[in-house]
Amino acid sequence: MKGKVSRHMQSATSKAALKRLNYIEGHLGGIRRMIEQDTYCVEVLRQTYAVRRAIEKLEALLLDGHLHTCVIEGVKDGRDEQVIGELLELYELANK
Repeated sequence: MKGKVSRHMQSATSKAALKRLNYIEGHLGGIRRMIEQDTYCVEVLRQTYAVRRAIEKLEALLLDGHLHTCVIEGVKDGRDEQVIGELLELYELANK
């Protein structure tokens, strides 16, 4: 298995991520309607903040799943440097 990169999410993580994405998509549609209906800016912003929090929760869910599966698998397979490089890349992206 050395050199192989696992690209599959655990079923529970995948289901939870899809559920959260459905919520986010629904929320975004609501924001679009609010803007189309010329809703008061503060109300629209409250909803955009809710979407941002939902995306952050999605990211945390995905990262948790990655750390508990792919990272452990990668280290066991001797791909320490690759795994660390990917985590550093994610850290840099999150802090831009």
